[in-house]
Amino acid sequence: MNRDAHLPDADAWESNAAWWQEGFTEGADPEYDEQIVPLAREWLRGFGRVLDIGTGEGQIARRVVDDGATLVVGVDPTRNQLRVAVERGGGVVYVRGVAERLAVRDGACDAAIASLVFEHIPDHRPAIAEVARVLRPGGRFVFFMNHPLLQCPGSGWIIDHILDEEYWRIGPYLVADVTMEELAPGVVLPFVHRPLSEYVNTLAAVGLSIVHMAEPEPPASFIQRADEYAAAASIPRLLMLVCERRG
Repeated sequence: MNRDAHLPDADAWESNAAWWQEGFTEGADPEYDEQIVPLAREWLRGFGRVLDIGTGEGQIARRVVDDGATLVVGVDPTRNQLRVAVERGGGVVYVRGVAERLAVRDGACDAAIASLVFEHIPDHRPAIAEVARVLRPGGRFVFFMNHPLLQCPGSGWIIDHILDEEYWRIGPYLVADVTMEELAPGVVLPFVHRPLSEYVNTLAAVGLSIVHMAEPEPPASFIQRADEYAAAASIPRLLMLVCERRG
C-alpha cells in the first residue's frame, strides 16, 4: 500500500473530532458498541488485508486486528482523529487520506469497510469506484449508512394530538439534499441524503454485488434513553450492505 502526501484540508470534522471521540467511541454510544461494531466484526472476520475508510479514531479497525486480520489500514482525512487513533494503538496502520482518492494499489485489499462515512461525502460515485478498485476479485465491502429512506431530511416520530395518532413521518426521500445539522451545541456537520437507488446502482456499475442486507432495529440501550425512542423501536436507523467484488 502506497502513501499519498497530497491531501486536501479536512473539513468541520477537524474541529469536532473530540465531540465524536467522547460521545461515540470506547463504549460511549450503544449503537456503535452493541450494533455496528459487532456486525462489522462478524462480516469482516476471516479476511486478511482490511481497509477501514473513514476510520476516525479506529474503533472498528482495532477490533478487526483483534479478530486476526494480518494487515488493517485505517484512512481518514482528519488529523485530530488520527492523532487519537495512534495514541490508542491496537496494531492498525493509519494513513491520512480521502475516500475519493485512496493511496492503495489495485486489488490490494481482501476487504473494506465504511461506517457512517458516505453521508458526509459530496459525491459518492468516485468513492465507491475506489472501493471496487482496491478490492481483489471476491473481496468484501461492508457498507454502513444511516437508513436513506427512514433518516432522510424531515423524517421523524410524529405525535398527532388532533388525530390521536403516532407515526413515523418520511421526508422528501427522492430528493438528493445536503443539510447542515446541529448535532450538539456548536457541533454543525454536513449530511448528504441520497435515495438508496443511487448507492445500489453505483455499486453495481463498478462491479460490486450486494450479497447481504440488514436493517437492524435500534439496540436496547439506545431505546432506553427516551420514551420517544421506544415508540419508534420498529423504525431502523441503520442500513448495512455487504458486497462482493465481481471478477
